[in-house]
Amino acid sequence: MSVFLRGGIAGGFLLRSRDSSAVIAKRRISSVGAETGRSVNPTAAVEQRATWLPGLEPPPYLDGKLAGDYGFDPLGLGEDPESLKWYVQAEIVHARFAMLGVAGILFTDLLRTTGISNLPVWYEAGATKFDFASTKTLIVVQFLLMGFAETKRYMDFVTPGSQAAEGSFFGLEEAFEGLEPGYPGGPLLNPLGLAKDIKNAHDLKLKEIKNGRLAMMAMLGFFVQASVTHTGPIDNLVEHLSNPWHKTIIQTLFTSAS
Repeated sequence: MSVFLRGGIAGGFLLRSRDSSAVIAKRRISSVGAETGRSVNPTAAVEQRATWLPGLEPPPYLDGKLAGDYGFDPLGLGEDPESLKWYVQAEIVHARFAMLGVAGILFTDLLRTTGISNLPVWYEAGATKFDFASTKTLIVVQFLLMGFAETKRYMDFVTPGSQAAEGSFFGLEEAFEGLEPGYPGGPLLNPLGLAKDIKNAHDLKLKEIKNGRLAMMAMLGFFVQASVTHTGPIDNLVEHLSNPWHKTIIQTLFTSAS
């Protein structure tokens, strides 16, 4: 549900083409009294904020300061400030996993469909047996590594900056150099130094969350696509391009249901 907070899907990447989610536009209004000849200067700063539905008043706790905040929270999940902080972190993590997942699925599916590599379709990759390790071993290793990383992330969320203390990460603290909760940095995770000044990195945060929301929708599409067509996304794209007027999502859904 965290994807719907701070703006939701429509507000996140369909509503406005502007890069900032908390744009404050100031319009100066001047009027001249035609009859009296005296100029009246009711200079006013009118706040215009991008919302997921134009003209809708966003809830007060979504004040536009968060990246990607378009005031979408119909269930009121973010009313509690502490819960809102957690939802923000949850959305960021899910967005990053979705972006990695989409890139991985498309890349491996392209290798598979072009015959460059004999890879399984993405939804059957989990059943693949590897020579270097058994499935149980891989699961245990993944649980340990992910558990460690997620525990460190949670501890940094609860106590910001605690994981940057000397000796908290085998002496490698400077290599990660956390910027703020949810935004680790350092030469390993921010080699180009794009957001060294994290407090002034709103545009980069906005771009990340917009692309992340789009990737989460893409993953949902992949799931539905695989369930209905039993093929990968590249195969579906090639089939659609072969006959665009008759090979569409509508025909595919009706054909699978019949």
